[in-house]
Amino acid sequence: MVTPDLHTDRTLNASSAVDLSVLIPIYNEIDNLDPLYEELNQVLSPTGLRYELVFVDDGSRDGSRNRLKAIQAADPAHVRVALLRRNCGQTAALSAALDLARGAILVPMDGDRQNDPADIPRLLAKLDEGYDVVSGWRKDRKDRWLTRKLPSLLANRLVARISGVELHDFGCTMKAYRREVLEGVRLYGEMHRFIPIFASWQGGRVAELVVNHRPRTAGKSKYGLGRTFNVVLDLVLIRFFQRYAQRPIHLFGRIGLSSLLLSVISFILMLFFKYIYSPPKTFVETPLPMLVVMFFLAGLQSILMGLLAEMIMRTYYESQSKATYLLGELHEGTSKEVKAVGSAATPTEGAPRSGGPSV
Repeated sequence: MVTPDLHTDRTLNASSAVDLSVLIPIYNEIDNLDPLYEELNQVLSPTGLRYELVFVDDGSRDGSRNRLKAIQAADPAHVRVALLRRNCGQTAALSAALDLARGAILVPMDGDRQNDPADIPRLLAKLDEGYDVVSGWRKDRKDRWLTRKLPSLLANRLVARISGVELHDFGCTMKAYRREVLEGVRLYGEMHRFIPIFASWQGGRVAELVVNHRPRTAGKSKYGLGRTFNVVLDLVLIRFFQRYAQRPIHLFGRIGLSSLLLSVISFILMLFFKYIYSPPKTFVETPLPMLVVMFFLAGLQSILMGLLAEMIMRTYYESQSKATYLLGELHEGTSKEVKAVGSAATPTEGAPRSGGPSV
């Protein structure tokens, strides 16, 4: 049985490491659990890898929790089960699975059996070519076109354009990660889909592989059209953290200075219409006096907000002795050996575990 507190350091879990951890968030999927478990065993057993299946039940109400406990009891060597006290969302459930995982390679997948376990060896083979992340691409997606495929297509193109990471399917849960890519990562919102972006920004090698996508045969989909908007907002957030986490004054300061400049221009125009323009206009005949005040106050507030953000950022780094750089290797002394060094990354939202970033 797992302990209620899942917020453990993943470096501690590595002490009892296995080769592969398959991470599976579950929410009301009782009819899919047994077939999924059997498929995974059939695929992974012949590989000879030491593997574990980490199921995280996200507050299911259809009996999935009891079924998962029964599966774990029947195969304690390969199955680990965590039960969340309430429904926290897919990203939170996946974060719990990451905390529990002990594998050198981590492969998350959906619990609805639309992801094909047979693709896992292919993802691992691609990873062995020297990549840090291999992202699945549901090229022939078996979902409704209007409510699932079209919004996903538009969102993926937008995400690729904004992030600079050219993937076709950020929303595909089935991916393969090297453990070090996710070391210390803490997930929020819908940000689990952006881990390849984070890895690329940190210098990791990201590849994409076409995977099989199967139609849902049991249970009901939990996703709707509204989720697309949440994904876009989360992307804006993570882009902000990636570019300005260490220099927020550069963003807020630019906005503030631009606003102050507009205030000065509005003031000059106000004087022009009052004293030079013919026939002259009184101040109350134009909106310029109001614009002068509005732009001035907005600019001043933006600059002060940037200063406050700078103070928070410096407090974050200095209070926790966090580095502001990414160190991959260290060459020292007369040895020809290259020492791999854990990196300290740019902070994002919240206080990350193990010195890593949050996404």
